[in-house]
Amino acid sequence: MTASPERLAAELEDAFRNRALLYLNLWRELSAELGPERAEETLGRAIYARGREVAEAHYGRFGPEDARAVADAFLAASPNGGVMYPTDVARRDDGSVSISVRRCPLKDAWRDAGVDDPTLATLCRIAGRFDNGLFETTGVGFASETWRAGREGCCTLHLRPAG
Repeated sequence: MTASPERLAAELEDAFRNRALLYLNLWRELSAELGPERAEETLGRAIYARGREVAEAHYGRFGPEDARAVADAFLAASPNGGVMYPTDVARRDDGSVSISVRRCPLKDAWRDAGVDDPTLATLCRIAGRFDNGLFETTGVGFASETWRAGREGCCTLHLRPAG
């Protein structure tokens, strides 16, 4: 039996929500054992490492000057054709790209779980470490702004040629 596209999209959304709640549970457990700062550092390192692994497997053809190509590959791999992570993309003449993420299913799941703003900002920083691992491994210049209280949408990713 073949599942409908709608069902597959809902299952994908559920998988991302599950990932978000797993991050939350891991952060809570690590915070109880290590304190919140060390918990953020430890979980962030693990998520950064996963971003590196993905970059090594899928972004190895890009170099430090390929910011636009890296951004295009990243956007092309967005789950459910970009529906889960809708973006606004600004491309500049100097080869740099800024990607503003308007919605994040992880953030939505944490909100739905009743997470307060300070914890939500922490979880967004932790989850954002994946992007650091991914983009820094390609060698392009990278900076990000993760969600914080009072900010619309989610994060903004800035890529530029490294040279």
